[in-house]
Amino acid sequence: MPNVFDLNDSAEIIRRINALTPETKALWGKMRVDQMLAHCNVSYEMAYEHIHPKPNAFMKFILKLLVKKSVVNDTPYKQNGQTAPAFIIKDEKNFQLEKERLIGYIQKTQQLGEAYFDGRESHSFGNLNKSEWNNMFYKHLNHHLQQFGV
Repeated sequence: MPNVFDLNDSAEIIRRINALTPETKALWGKMRVDQMLAHCNVSYEMAYEHIHPKPNAFMKFILKLLVKKSVVNDTPYKQNGQTAPAFIIKDEKNFQLEKERLIGYIQKTQQLGEAYFDGRESHSFGNLNKSEWNNMFYKHLNHHLQQFGV
């Protein structure tokens, strides 16, 4: 699996994002490209910003028990999978702004590097190692970039 902490791999992800246009259509699913970019930004908002409420102790236990493995392993997501409520984007978004935000988050993640993330607590799953952070970030991005054909 490509490594979001590697300069060349993150540059390839950014190249794919830059291939999107406001008119790019999804190959499956219901999101428009502006919504997809905003949706992908949520993962980074949860890692860097304090704008999403953290789950309570019981919900965090359930997430760790039932969801964590599928999010942090290296198995690709299936098409049309279930989305957590915080990731559902219903309104129209500014394509260029969301694209710039996503690229900025990818660059920040690469520059901070895997040492910054190794053992760092995630929003929903407790402490993750650098491989789990990489898998979580990369496979989500890759899934949605494939959804839009890039």
